[in-house]
Amino acid sequence: MSRLVLDCSVTLSWCFEDEHGAYSAEILHTLSSPGTRAVVPSIWPLEVANVLLNQERRGRVGRAEVSAFLKRLSRYPIDIEIQPTETIWGDVLSLARTHALTSYDAAYLELALRLKVPLATFDRELIHAARRAKLPLVQ
Repeated sequence: MSRLVLDCSVTLSWCFEDEHGAYSAEILHTLSSPGTRAVVPSIWPLEVANVLLNQERRGRVGRAEVSAFLKRLSRYPIDIEIQPTETIWGDVLSLARTHALTSYDAAYLELALRLKVPLATFDRELIHAARRAKLPLVQ
């Protein structure tokens, strides 16, 4: 079985047509393949919900669309990894400091580094940090 860490930016690109490109389509295709699973930190569902709620409030997406997207999303092989407080206050905070990331982005980096799996992201700062940490990115 192969795994990858999936960040919120790629996840939400599947919801918004103007953000859905070849990279996000390939990741979605990979997740649809037998034996591939995504892993996300425990903040991921809150990040996804927050972005969807903000976009709903701005009129970019309706409640029915949000519900339909979340229903589709729940069918994908995505495992939520609980990061202990010690990890967050230790490794995540350290990575955030080292790479000038938010603690949220550092949570994805820490998870991918710890599991030794590639990271799927659109976030430029996170891509830069992953490269400096010699972490493979999903290409």
